Amino acid sequence: MTTAVVFGYGDVGIRCTATLLAQGIRVLLVASHADDPAETQWYGSLARFAEERDLPLHLSDDAQGADLRARVVSAAPDFIFSFYYRRMIPRAVLAAAKRGALNMHGSLLPQFRGRAPVNWAVLMGATETGASLHYMADRPDAGNLVDQMAVPVLPDDTAYEVFRKVCTAAELVLHRALPRLVAGTAPNITQHLAAGRYYGARRPEDGEIDWSLNARLIHNLVRAVAPPFPAARTVISGERARLFRTLVADVPAPPLPGPALFARDGRVYARCGDGSVLRILEMEKGAKPVDLAVLAAWLATDPVPLPYKG
Repeated sequence: MTTAVVFGYGDVGIRCTATLLAQGIRVLLVASHADDPAETQWYGSLARFAEERDLPLHLSDDAQGADLRARVVSAAPDFIFSFYYRRMIPRAVLAAAKRGALNMHGSLLPQFRGRAPVNWAVLMGATETGASLHYMADRPDAGNLVDQMAVPVLPDDTAYEVFRKVCTAAELVLHRALPRLVAGTAPNITQHLAAGRYYGARRPEDGEIDWSLNARLIHNLVRAVAPPFPAARTVISGERARLFRTLVADVPAPPLPGPALFARDGRVYARCGDGSVLRILEMEKGAKPVDLAVLAAWLATDPVPLPYKG
């Protein structure tokens, strides 16, 4: 029987580990992270999944730890898989895999290597992304490819909606690759790294809106960080506000001196830096939901300036 050790977290970790089990792979150990109580838990728990199935579990944020290394080396698995594990796995641990160590990454490698690949894909206006299964190397997301699958990114998709597609793609990629991995016939395709680049982790403050940008770029930011992520942020009339949903609007902007909120036909819009227009569909101000009909009535005669870098 083919054996594996899984390093993983969240929904991709659950679906891919379930795929291993469904194809008869014996999972000798699941290494995962303890949930951070300060983080919004919008995803499933791989630790709970493992416990419910009596899979040996190791919870730690330290992939370098001696205890974890000893358990993996002792298991001597055929394969090591990383399914959205949040740390680089040391070479000494990867070397314990007799037949290969592979990672599932949430993009079409070599595009969007690094952290938060789905959020970056949406932010950068990509029209497709996907899931890639590749061998692990010294550099993150740089090893040879086994298989990948594309999913569309629609113009108004949020990062969460795209993540759900990527999660399904990851499951399907692993499902069709596993028989070839077990048989020793899986592809081993060199990545052309110059065709993509690395992206770093994102912070809540990276969601601050610069209204000097055009409507499409601001819309991409809003959907890239929409809930369950921290949301796009701005200041309106001296109060903190968050935008949750927007649309790029094909309406003429009023003749204002700079970016501003305005109303037309009972709807709330933002005039952006180049005169393009964004429709506001959902927002909060001062940590309270905004009634857009009330706001539109107020803005009808008195547009509100928006902060921008000038």
